[in-house]
Amino acid sequence: MQSSLKKSLYLGLAALSFAGVAAVSTTASAKSYATAGAYSTLKTDATKRNVEATGTNALYTKPGTVKGAKVVASKATMAKLASSKKSADYFRAYGVKTTNRGSVYYRVVSMDGKYRGYIYGGKSDTAFAGGIKSAETTTTATNPTKTTGYYLKDASKNTLWTAPKYTQYKASKVSLYGAKSDDTFTVSKAATKTREGSLYYYVTDDNNSSIAGWIYAGKGYDATITDSTKQDLGGLSLSASDAAATENNSVKINYIAKNGNTVATSTFVTKENGTKAGQSAATTTNNNGKTLAEVAKANVPSGYTLTADPVVTTNAVYGGTLNVDVYKSATSTITFWTKAAGVSAGTEIKTSEFVNGKPAITTTQAKSLTGDVTEDAPSLDGFFTAPIQSVTKTATDSMSVQKSDADKTAVTITKGAEYHVLYTYDPDASAAANKGAKKGDALKAVFAQVNVQGKATASTDDSGTTSNY
Repeated sequence: MQSSLKKSLYLGLAALSFAGVAAVSTTASAKSYATAGAYSTLKTDATKRNVEATGTNALYTKPGTVKGAKVVASKATMAKLASSKKSADYFRAYGVKTTNRGSVYYRVVSMDGKYRGYIYGGKSDTAFAGGIKSAETTTTATNPTKTTGYYLKDASKNTLWTAPKYTQYKASKVSLYGAKSDDTFTVSKAATKTREGSLYYYVTDDNNSSIAGWIYAGKGYDATITDSTKQDLGGLSLSASDAAATENNSVKINYIAKNGNTVATSTFVTKENGTKAGQSAATTTNNNGKTLAEVAKANVPSGYTLTADPVVTTNAVYGGTLNVDVYKSATSTITFWTKAAGVSAGTEIKTSEFVNGKPAITTTQAKSLTGDVTEDAPSLDGFFTAPIQSVTKTATDSMSVQKSDADKTAVTITKGAEYHVLYTYDPDASAAANKGAKKGDALKAVFAQVNVQGKATASTDDSGTTSNY
């Protein structure tokens, strides 16, 4: 009987277990999904439908609660896109579906086209919420003080766009057909890409108003920079670009160093049409009105100086070359040092220690610091003939000092008394410190020093002197 009871219990438990599984299976198969209503295309201004992910919802192939919806971009991925610093990770909303539960799902695509799908957008089809929010992909910037006289730096590389790239869906390049290399452009608007912060100008071709669009503008026009070649304007320039160089319209410029090596090259391209190889290029000009000689002079490689101004004769022809002699140049700096027993220089004296700051020298002396790096640096004798006072100091204890700058009599001052240091240029110590120095080397001006009673006296530098060295 006990055996029969056990068998009955076993069979009963088995039956219960089977029933439980059946119940779970029935419950699972009965899971309900939402159904989505008809798809509607959004009709509002497309530029007003730029959105960014909030990172709270994933992107699906269908509204997320509809049967068969698959993940296109996970919630984690959308969170990364939400914090992205790239405009390519913005989205454009272009369609909508509403489920029978009242949930709104927007159809969106990323600006670079990488992600496309449905994302939960709240309970209203007239406002973005949930997984997306409205985005201002650009921010209005101030127009430059100079709005006219711009050129395209290189039309093959720096083109115009219908909108700064990725700030609008399918922003595209503007056709430059018909634009000439010497066409000027006018700036009418400026904006920055909100995420990257890069600056763009909206420009229009002065000769053809149909050629207009946005172009990267670098740091933008800076009115404080007087040398136009130093302006950082991205794809724009303040000088016209030349046509493509050919043997019929250009001259190659070789910059030749003292050892005979070519250290750099440049190219002159005439603005004239119909020129031929072998014709003289001596008197024609480029798109900016510069002659061959002027172009050669303007494009000397950094760190080099012309041996003499370029001389262009009728032998300079299209398809040929112009050799220009240059030398490597550099400018020596001067630092200030105390004289120390047994050595040419002891401790460096900061110019802030001098009562007048950095000592002035003549403009001629300043020019002598620059030159051919193979040349000897100038002697500093004669640069600092007058003694130089330090700033006023306060004695921290009793000390023996010189009575005045002129009177070398020793006197004692007490703690708290004022004094200054008098520095006198030492030619022998300076010569030893700068032995073998060439143009471009750092030079040391060495000074003997003595403590002098009383305040330092500030003075005004004489005319014809400079501290710019």
